[in-house]
Amino acid sequence: MAKKVAKKNIRKTKRAKVLTSPFSIYWKKQNYYLLVLGFIVIIVGFYLMSVGSWNSFASLHISPVVLVIGFVIIFPAAILYRKKDKKEDTKESEIDSGKS
Repeated sequence: MAKKVAKKNIRKTKRAKVLTSPFSIYWKKQNYYLLVLGFIVIIVGFYLMSVGSWNSFASLHISPVVLVIGFVIIFPAAILYRKKDKKEDTKESEIDSGKS
């Protein structure tokens, strides 16, 4: 007599894959902290731009610098920052020493 083979429930496996966030692999807690810090710095920059008259020192000199720091330094740092795992460090040291 032929053996019966149990079939996998395809719906459960597909649903489990869909519900996981793609950012959970790459983004850690530090990335979210940097992202929030970037938003705060940008809000402070726009606030400094709105304070005083249009030709005040804060509007013309301080706020553009603060906004550039927020947009050019902190946001990309939040996106690109990734702490190396111990496994990656050991693999790199093995490659450097010539072990394979």
